Amino acid sequence: MLIVNNAIISDDIIEKHFICDIYHCKGICCIEGDAGAPLEENEIAIIEDIIDIVKPYMSPQGIETINQYGTFDYDVDGELVTPLINHEECAYVYFEKGIAKCAFEKAYEKKKTKFQKPISCHLYPIRISKYQHYDALNYHQWDLCKVARKKGLEEKITVFDFLKEPLIRKYGIRWYNKAKKEVDAFLKNKQNLTF
Repeated sequence: MLIVNNAIISDDIIEKHFICDIYHCKGICCIEGDAGAPLEENEIAIIEDIIDIVKPYMSPQGIETINQYGTFDYDVDGELVTPLINHEECAYVYFEKGIAKCAFEKAYEKKKTKFQKPISCHLYPIRISKYQHYDALNYHQWDLCKVARKKGLEEKITVFDFLKEPLIRKYGIRWYNKAKKEVDAFLKNKQNLTF
């Protein structure tokens, strides 16, 4: 593992390969699972501020869900998450040609809002566990993402490299540049040890 400022990066993020292939998986990560996507506290206020902008891109069932239950929910551990429609897909999902897509991202692409989507969604398959003085970044290996792992391996793209944009969004460009140097040094050192 690497420690960069207040973040601990697991070896899997550095060494494992991943490229999301939404046309193959159909965005199933927005549908499957036992809870909605994790939300950060500051995202709740943002979502409530922009919900009327996002609603036109949501499904009728998604709109009905948030009108009835609110813009966020809690999982079994009491953590903030997006609400689910009938315990299935995220309330902010809409379908386009059979692919589950994000209403937040659609509004962002249309330049209606500056909020791209919850950072946990943007960072997937990295999951962040928050502790008092640091974040632990771990690679969530889901069977549903087998094709993404295969594609990443074929194109030699690691989880860390694939998630450059959301990592910068979360921790800033200076953090990312520092992390990138340490990741490159870690991989070079590991390669040297194998010879």
